[in-house]
Amino acid sequence: MLQIQRFNIYRSTIGEYWKSFGTITVSVSSCLRDGSTKYFDFVVIGSGVAGLRYALEVAKHGTVAVITKAEPHESNTNYAQGGVSAVLCPLDSVESHMQDTIVAGAYLCDEETVRVVCTEGPDRIRELIAMGAMFDHGEDGNLHLAREGGHSHHRIVHAADMTGREIERALLEAVVNDPSISMFEHHFAIDLLTSQDGPDTVCHGVDTMNTETQEVIRFISKVTLLASGGAGHIYPSTTNPPVATGDGIAMAHRAQAVVSNMEFVQFHPTALADEGLPVKPNKARENAFLITEAVRGDGGILYNLSMERFMPMYDERVELAPRDVVARSIDDQLKKRNEKYVLLDISHKPREKILSHFPNIATECLQYGLDITHQPIPVVPAAHYMCGGVRAGLQGETNVRGLYVAGEVACTGLHGANRLASNSLLEALVFARRAVQPSIDHMKCSGLDLSASSCWARPVVPNSLGSDVIDNILKTTVKVRKELQSIMWKYVGIVRSTTRLETAVGKISELESQWEEHLFEQGWEQTMVGLEACEMRNLFCCAKLVASSALARHESRGLHYTIDFPHVEESKRLPTIIFPSPINRTWSSRQLHKLAIC
Repeated sequence: MLQIQRFNIYRSTIGEYWKSFGTITVSVSSCLRDGSTKYFDFVVIGSGVAGLRYALEVAKHGTVAVITKAEPHESNTNYAQGGVSAVLCPLDSVESHMQDTIVAGAYLCDEETVRVVCTEGPDRIRELIAMGAMFDHGEDGNLHLAREGGHSHHRIVHAADMTGREIERALLEAVVNDPSISMFEHHFAIDLLTSQDGPDTVCHGVDTMNTETQEVIRFISKVTLLASGGAGHIYPSTTNPPVATGDGIAMAHRAQAVVSNMEFVQFHPTALADEGLPVKPNKARENAFLITEAVRGDGGILYNLSMERFMPMYDERVELAPRDVVARSIDDQLKKRNEKYVLLDISHKPREKILSHFPNIATECLQYGLDITHQPIPVVPAAHYMCGGVRAGLQGETNVRGLYVAGEVACTGLHGANRLASNSLLEALVFARRAVQPSIDHMKCSGLDLSASSCWARPVVPNSLGSDVIDNILKTTVKVRKELQSIMWKYVGIVRSTTRLETAVGKISELESQWEEHLFEQGWEQTMVGLEACEMRNLFCCAKLVASSALARHESRGLHYTIDFPHVEESKRLPTIIFPSPINRTWSSRQLHKLAIC
């Protein structure tokens, strides 16, 4: 059950408790009880740009654990091609960047957040450069600034078409060389550890599972930063890496954190359409290959399969319209013409320029017989970015004491109803940095209680069920995952309707009940954990949040377009707020542990 409401200010429920927040007095010790419980001043969940940038700063003040689901580089950051937007040209201005962000966000952005991010962005870029990040420069020796859809100026700092990879490289190098930071690879975050202090929920760390050894490891911390990325895999086709299964949003929701604006799922208009390649891939991709916004920014033109340029029919900004407009335009063309993809052509530009700006795309396409310097690229929309997430204040704080958020998992109010191209890495950098000082302040007035670990029941790996039962559960879960993704694409996709959304809510609930019933019939227990099962519960949780939020918005704004309410309604220009419900009937909506009296 979800309690969905709207408020006319972004921080109405966040930060109020900080004003009266006093000192926590608990015992402090630096020793470890055993290998299955670890104690740190700061725990960071996620190893993308937000998590790593934050870790490097708080490591100056205490011990830090960075928990990452796979290898440290496997994050949405690493797949970000386009770049980072920032006002670095004398002809540009903060006001112009703000206006572009607000227009793209369909006027649902929080203006104070937008001003903070656009103002502080240039300094965050300079910090990356000082740390060794190498961005492209022009012939004049200055940073080469690209332009992307929705931007009125050239303001995209980039490293060819592999910007995220370069930022991740620089940050990881610094993290590896920092003795105060411990990296825990292949540790899947299961649930946040929380308790109640009067009306407040307090975060004390996180339970994880080492997916290589199948060992459950508990992390007790004074401060936790959630920087775990998005939930692209609630859809069958997404540009997100396989790790993006909404774990952070689901964990926070179960931990009583407020969630916001989940209806606004950004579909990148141009993912590589494998069906249109001269040579087809041997197997389906785990995630769609992104064709960066910068291709259109550099003059790329969209055509249907009859080589008719169609964007002028939809928007005067043509190929440089914001992503929601371009994605809907492509979707409309595909449905009207009963075609599987459209074409993005950059071949009219000089070969040398194409290869220097988009070497990664050129190499990928050439593997399948496509030379982008001579041939158009087959493209199709794919789920790309969650504009909603865990509701955050201006310092990344949440309504859960000791829990901060940054990056795609957070909803700061910057993106509103649609994210402006290349604002995601910028937001991650700014909020990771802004969360540092309040985290340090919280850490200094908190302590680590070595007896705290026994307050929560430990998750258990289901070895007792036997391999045949586990294999059966795994096969069922794989099938259910595909069914959920199909429901989301069919009923909660780019174009929506009330009937389809209601159908989605019903089908998701029914599928979840059937899956959980199967699990528990097989002997599964409340505290049992496995990677696939836990990812499935998180996907169910996020899918329900998206569908229910979409159903609650009776207008079309930004990324949320419904044929039953096709126009923007000024009276509804308010964020969707999802408060935690005290009634949690399903496994996916409950924390695995049960609080005991300490």
